[in-house]
Amino acid sequence: MTHFIQSLLNGLSIGSVYAIFALGYTLVFSILGIINFAHGAIFTLGAYFTYVLTGAAFGSNGVLASRALPFGLAFFLAILIGCLLAGFAAVLIERLAFRPLRRRGADRLLSLVSSLGVAIVIVNLIQYLVGAEIYTYKDRITGGLPAAVNFGNESSPIPIRTVQIVIFVVGVIILAALTYLINYTKIGKALRAVAEDATTSSLLGVNTDQLIMFTFFLSGFLGGLAGTLVASSVSIKGPYFGIEFGLKGLAVIVLGGLGDIPGAVVGGLVLGLAEAFVPADLSAYKDGVAFALLFAVLLFRPQGLLGRAQVQKV
Repeated sequence: MTHFIQSLLNGLSIGSVYAIFALGYTLVFSILGIINFAHGAIFTLGAYFTYVLTGAAFGSNGVLASRALPFGLAFFLAILIGCLLAGFAAVLIERLAFRPLRRRGADRLLSLVSSLGVAIVIVNLIQYLVGAEIYTYKDRITGGLPAAVNFGNESSPIPIRTVQIVIFVVGVIILAALTYLINYTKIGKALRAVAEDATTSSLLGVNTDQLIMFTFFLSGFLGGLAGTLVASSVSIKGPYFGIEFGLKGLAVIVLGGLGDIPGAVVGGLVLGLAEAFVPADLSAYKDGVAFALLFAVLLFRPQGLLGRAQVQKV
């Protein structure tokens, strides 16, 4: 029972991060019908932006070796600004890699390839500037809280890392805020209208370009936040830090249902729990277990857990 509760809480924690990250994919896909492969690079940028804004110095490799800002922000303020910068980076990607192709009526596959090229450029630029070293935040997201919280008792302790609890709480807050934004605000209704039919929405007076730009900003903000949350738990593992999570994010949105926001949340939690319950002696294969689960679900439900089957009209 102790192991079960510990695995459950850890799974919910990592699953909430998967959900936040996958929502960035889902928002863009629901509006444009394409996968933004640069989202994993935004995940990495968010983690690095937060690291820089805390005033920490880089390592001994790269053009910016041993350099740091002349000031350092409080950790939570650095997280907020870092995520905003990640959002603006996503907007810039939309302006450079997506909008020109969209205005020319190019095939969606070209936009996908374009985003993949942007991701490779960003990753290589990060490596050129700061090297491939591992970076750890000098401040903790948990502040002065103890390193772990005991959910059991003295005779049967169930220690859970405090950072995992904080990540889960932040994840719940973000998911609740996004749900409110999409379902109960004017801009959320406009986003749903554009996702349903962009041409008709434009004819009815909706500024689709502004909404697409906002969607990319929100997607980048969520991606940067997910990167920072993961980095606060396991450090920044280099420029390719977001590649693994990029693949996991794709698995989550397919598992939950392409373009379905509740599906992304459910898919993230299911994938996180599946990984958490992999036995310790098989932990090296937990990625394989997660994707095997994805494969099994899609065999019986190709549209995903909460997705709807597409009806082709002829």
